[in-house]
Amino acid sequence: MTTRRKFLTTATVGGAAALAAPSTIKAQTPIKWRLQTYSGAPLGAHVIKPQIEAFNKAANGEMEIELFYADQLVPTGELFRALQNGTLDAVQSDDATMASPADISDFGGYFPFSSRYSLDLPVLFNRYGLNEIWQEAYDDIEGVEWLGAGAWDPLHIFTTEKKIEKLEDMRGLRVFGVPTAGRFLSRYGMIPVTVPWEDVEVALQTGELDGVAWCGFTEAYEVGWADICKYALLNNVTGAWCGSYFANSDSWAKVPPHLQELFKMSMDQSHYYRQVWYWGGEADLRVNGDKLELSTIPAEEWDTVVGDAAGFWDELASRNERSARVIEIFKKYRDTMEKAGVPYRYS
Repeated sequence: MTTRRKFLTTATVGGAAALAAPSTIKAQTPIKWRLQTYSGAPLGAHVIKPQIEAFNKAANGEMEIELFYADQLVPTGELFRALQNGTLDAVQSDDATMASPADISDFGGYFPFSSRYSLDLPVLFNRYGLNEIWQEAYDDIEGVEWLGAGAWDPLHIFTTEKKIEKLEDMRGLRVFGVPTAGRFLSRYGMIPVTVPWEDVEVALQTGELDGVAWCGFTEAYEVGWADICKYALLNNVTGAWCGSYFANSDSWAKVPPHLQELFKMSMDQSHYYRQVWYWGGEADLRVNGDKLELSTIPAEEWDTVVGDAAGFWDELASRNERSARVIEIFKKYRDTMEKAGVPYRYS
């Protein structure tokens, strides 16, 4: 009897070990993701690297994300296609730059005068209904999950040789920038030029580009463009770049719920990091930066640009029902902020 009890005890322990083995094996083979960002490495060190490092650490061996920068695996203009077919598991970009087929993609990146400050953007998404519209738009597209949007920096124009002091000075300037804003600025004679992100610096040096309309002061200094450009236009076309996180649907489905939640929490941490980094950097570099000469288009002339944006908004609204809803939200938000006055709007 004693021998039988010992045998049963041994068998039970062995059985438990056998049952435990698969989870042990699983822990040793983490989920692997490849994520590519729109940004080059110098900028990526701020806009995404801290987030991915924090996520990998917090995932505790269950999941590991390998980060790639602009154009390292696929050209930026092919990010959406690469995400949809599974070449990439995730992407950080704006909708327009990654050539998203979503019918609201024109609002990604810099949409003229849709925001005044970086905090406007998350409020528009979380309190005014853009979250629901973006979710709805990407639910109609197979293979891709939209995970959420956040704000980056304002849009300024930096030039190498020509100082912009009036609208006419924009005419003929070949400028690297985000698609929607570039399309709007082209009505003033500016020529949008597309080159790989890593080639922008050389293109500025060789004269292939006359400037950039891609970012604010913080990025211009961080990535080295302020070392090549001479002038910065203080009039900004919008207060914040609208960027999002996307995942391949199959890749996202394989991630357990607790790690999905962890990734979304890390996105929120990244949004907060960027809010602080950009907000502080923009002010400091305008005042204390010594690499760029500042210029301003007079208010009475710049007001015509703001007025032109109203027509641009209506043009986009006429394209489809979702775009019309987005524009209605922009208008409602603008009117609310203007009525609220200081400190929400000063003019």
